[in-house]
Amino acid sequence: MSTYLVTGGAGFIGSQLAVALINAGHQVTIIDNLSTGDRKNIPVKAEFILGDCADSETIKRLGGEKFSAILHIAGQSSGEISFEDPARDLKSNTLSTLLLLDYARNTGCDRFIYASTMSVYGSADGKECFSENDPTDPLSFYAVGKLASEQYLKIYGKQYGIKTTALRFFNVYGPGQNLNNLKQGMISIYLRQFIDGQFDCVTVKGSLDRYRDFIHIEDLVKIILRLMNDKRTYGEILNVGTGVKTRVKEIVSSLANLLNSNKPVLIQKGTPGDQFGICADLKKLRSLYPDLTMMNLLDGLREWVQKLELS
Repeated sequence: MSTYLVTGGAGFIGSQLAVALINAGHQVTIIDNLSTGDRKNIPVKAEFILGDCADSETIKRLGGEKFSAILHIAGQSSGEISFEDPARDLKSNTLSTLLLLDYARNTGCDRFIYASTMSVYGSADGKECFSENDPTDPLSFYAVGKLASEQYLKIYGKQYGIKTTALRFFNVYGPGQNLNNLKQGMISIYLRQFIDGQFDCVTVKGSLDRYRDFIHIEDLVKIILRLMNDKRTYGEILNVGTGVKTRVKEIVSSLANLLNSNKPVLIQKGTPGDQFGICADLKKLRSLYPDLTMMNLLDGLREWVQKLELS
């Protein structure tokens, strides 16, 4: 049995990762400040510390325990919000990483997995799919902070022997995503507006021709569990997506059909730092796991809608 620290364990991704680790027989400690997470998402068997990963006093409350691995999932995850308070974004996404890396070094924890983002790539004229070898060109403060954290991982790996892996998540979706947060999670934002009678229309910020790469939460968790102890991923950066390009208009249309909704769609100006389109080049991930399978997006949406209707 191993012991793991999962930050952001009350949130969408962190909570489901924590559940999977516990179901596999491991012990899990969670840190979450509940700014966007929900206490009800925290697994009963997990030890919970209410606090901010960017606060040294919260880190002290870990008591010097040596974890088998630290999985840093917590962070401010909206490019739009990062423009409202860049300093807060830096603290949430970068200072937290530095403090946790230092904790790993001081306690002898030599495995650190970090939730980075596709946003570090920015945009490139005529380019749709990005590989880990492509240049980075952040368009938001959020992406800048994530990229800086990747650099901290690299240095801590070289200087202190910590086996780090930075995972550049593309758009994660699925049951458990926070439908109340209308500034993060493209599909969840549209879904909330479709099902909530308080909204007379579904507002899309930016062109309907924008596109993304959507990966189901179950597939994401399976990938993380698979690579966690894989020596081939030590010191690496990996894209985690599906490699499938989906336009915003396809998402809106699919949700309308699944929900049998005729709500009008209102197009507004895009948000600062928003990427027009991006999908993952998955050659590196698939070279490690050639048998990797991903859930079809329409199937994933249908499953999510059915679970909402049953709840």
